[in-house]
Amino acid sequence: MCKVQKISKGSADSPENTSIGMLDCHPSCFTLLLRISLFQHYSVMTLTLYNTLTRRQEPFTTVEAGKVKMYYCGVTVYDYCHLGHARACIVWDVVRRYLQFIGYEVRYVQNFTDIDDKILNRARQEHSTMESVADRFIKAYFEDMARLGVKEADEYPRATHTMDGIQRLIYELENKGFAYPADGDVYYAVRQFSEYGKLSGRKLEDLRAGASDRVNIDDPEYQKKKDPFDFALWKAAKLGEPAWQSPWGEGRPGWHIECSAMVRDRLGETIDIHTGGEDLVFPHHENEIAQSEAVTEKPLARYWLHNGMVKVDGEKMSKSLGNFTTIRDLLDRGVDPMAVRLFVLMAQYRTPIDFTHEAIAAATNGWHTLKAGLLFGYQYGEKLGWNLGTGDWGLGTGNILIPNSQYPVPNPHIERFQEVVNDDFNFPGGLTVLFELAKKLQREGNILVHQGKTETPPDELQRQWQTLVTLASVLGLETQPEAETHQSNGISDAEIEAKIEQRQAARKTKNFAESDRIRNELLAQGITLIDSRDGTRWHRN
Repeated sequence: MCKVQKISKGSADSPENTSIGMLDCHPSCFTLLLRISLFQHYSVMTLTLYNTLTRRQEPFTTVEAGKVKMYYCGVTVYDYCHLGHARACIVWDVVRRYLQFIGYEVRYVQNFTDIDDKILNRARQEHSTMESVADRFIKAYFEDMARLGVKEADEYPRATHTMDGIQRLIYELENKGFAYPADGDVYYAVRQFSEYGKLSGRKLEDLRAGASDRVNIDDPEYQKKKDPFDFALWKAAKLGEPAWQSPWGEGRPGWHIECSAMVRDRLGETIDIHTGGEDLVFPHHENEIAQSEAVTEKPLARYWLHNGMVKVDGEKMSKSLGNFTTIRDLLDRGVDPMAVRLFVLMAQYRTPIDFTHEAIAAATNGWHTLKAGLLFGYQYGEKLGWNLGTGDWGLGTGNILIPNSQYPVPNPHIERFQEVVNDDFNFPGGLTVLFELAKKLQREGNILVHQGKTETPPDELQRQWQTLVTLASVLGLETQPEAETHQSNGISDAEIEAKIEQRQAARKTKNFAESDRIRNELLAQGITLIDSRDGTRWHRN
């Protein structure tokens, strides 16, 4: 039975004026109570987002109260994921985590483009098939993202599994006069959509001037189009390529129509957040809007969010420059996945980032600081007398972690974190709160080791540690305490204590050579012993 304390600041009939405190709350109940409390606080601390569509920062509201429908234009699976994919996937993973943290129920869908010229070219080079290439690199995608701590989406639709929805959308566009067939192809008539260009800010007249030198009038596809700006919704089958039956003959879909169909099939006609890299604003996302809104006459998405690009040593990443870096190559070289996450989150998500040796070294040092703070409770909790759980010292049991000023014991760190991150997902600002907590805990750990007690009361240190672990989890920055602490360097806490007892026995018999041998043995394994009047203390280096 959970013991729940309900403190009302209004009448008993006004639940919106109540706050919720928790005593010994089961984790499942805690999740519900946390969501209620966060929504009470949410009205005070408004989340605002920069919307590419309107070019301004706006308060975040959803189609359905308390729920977020979110779609990320995922990868085309013809190769291993690179640093650009790492940035995008980490950013949108953390956006989803944060929305859930402040109380939203999030349905997150990420697609795979598994039919594309690049995939077909790879298959030809390998004397393989499109399906086998796509399957191999989808499997590799999940392996790489698991190493980076990216949570799986709720659903991963594939273009080849959405043919009915794709063809239905093309059929509706044709019936409404926005599409026309041409010798087995089907094209979108761009000029029929009066709002074309509203996402990217581009005008057809400007595009025509810029494209005049690049048009090949002898291109068969160009000759099929009624207008140079029209783009393919369906492509007639070519010899040796996969094809599907359709009302326009055998063929395969164009790239842009795939996402429009997958969004509609999985999330509905209007979603809350549509995300992707800034390189997708035009033409991909612009064309998605034109396709979807021409049929539904509704906004495709309320908010369009785009992450900045990744450079390597100041250069655009490309195989021709020799700086193309895959996620697995980077991690296999020994770079900590959490350092990669931290590197990504140290920059505002809309700005470009430059991957350099110095930048990843700085992120690695930063991660060491955070990790030391995250391991504080597992290293010192017993010594400080923490006793709120069976070894987890209250993590996940609902004793803190309510960012609500009405909560009986306000948590200023969580409130500061939420206040700064609510400014267009300002994760770098949120990290400053984590670093403050981690450095404070690291300092208190050193004081405890050298003086036998801390300056801050143990219960307050516990609260700070729980807060750090919670906020770090929101950012996906996590470590493995059992692997790191209880069995660090192959020696357990119990084995360390046994060695200390052996050393004490040697000292009593004035066998100082044996005493020094044990000290040096432990030091070689990363354990420092500190002798004092009160006995021998130890800490891991």
